[in-house]
Amino acid sequence: MIDPKAVIDPSAKLHETVTIGPYSVIGEKVRIGAKTWIGPHVVIQGPTSIGEGNKIYQFSSIGDIPQDKKYHGEETLLEIGNGNIIREYTTINRGTVQGGGVTRIGNNNWIMAYTHIAHDCLIGNYTTFANNASLAGHVIVEDYATLGGYALVSQFCSIGTYSFCSIASVVHKDVPPYVLVAGHMAKPVGINLIGLRRAAFQEDTIRNLRNAYRLLYRQGLRFEDSIQEIKQLAEQSLEVQIFLDFLIKPYRSIIR
Repeated sequence: MIDPKAVIDPSAKLHETVTIGPYSVIGEKVRIGAKTWIGPHVVIQGPTSIGEGNKIYQFSSIGDIPQDKKYHGEETLLEIGNGNIIREYTTINRGTVQGGGVTRIGNNNWIMAYTHIAHDCLIGNYTTFANNASLAGHVIVEDYATLGGYALVSQFCSIGTYSFCSIASVVHKDVPPYVLVAGHMAKPVGINLIGLRRAAFQEDTIRNLRNAYRLLYRQGLRFEDSIQEIKQLAEQSLEVQIFLDFLIKPYRSIIR
C-alpha cells in the first residue's frame, strides 16, 4: 500500500495498513499508525508520531522544524492523534525546547487547506480550521472550537471550547468558551448560538451561558465584579463553570 515512487526513511515505523501515495517523503523518526492515508506529494519529517485513521492530503508539510529563531536543532516532537483530516498545503511544525518541546494535535479534527499550525500549539479534539486559518506559536485550541477562513491567532493565546472565531478575525487575546468573536482586532459579538444548537445544547444551558456572557460583557461591571456574579450562575450550570474556570486561568487577558 506504499507507492514505489514514495521515499521512506529506513527508521520510519509504519503500520502495515498505512497507505502512502507517490512522491511523498517520510523522514527519519516518523511513526504512523494503522489505516492512516497519506496522499501524494506529502512531506513528513520527524520526530513525528501520527495515530490511526488519519487522512493527510497532497502537498502538506508535517513535522518540519519550527519557524522560530530560538530553535537550534534540538530534538523536539509533533504528536498527532487519531481520525484527523488534514487537507492540502497544511503546515504543522514541531515544538521548541522553550515551549515544552511538543506540538500536539488531538483526535477527529478537521483541518482545511492552507492551515498553518506553528510550534508548541496544543489542539484538542473535534476542532475545525477553515481554509487559511493560522496559529502563531504556543496557541491552545480547546475541544470543538472553530476558526473561520483566514482567521489569525497571535502567539500564547487560548481559544476556549465551543468558541467561534469568524472569517478573517485577528485574535490577539484569549477567547472564552462558547463565545463568538469577529473583526480586526477581534471583539466579542455574542455566544456561539448556532454552534451550540448544532451541538444539541439544551435551551436552559444556552440561557445560562447568555446570562454569563451578559454579566461579563454587557452589564458594565468590573471584571472582578462580573466574576463574582458568574460564580453564582456556575452553581447551577456545568457549562457556566467551564466558562468561569477559563476566565480565572492565569493566561493572557481575554478579549473584551
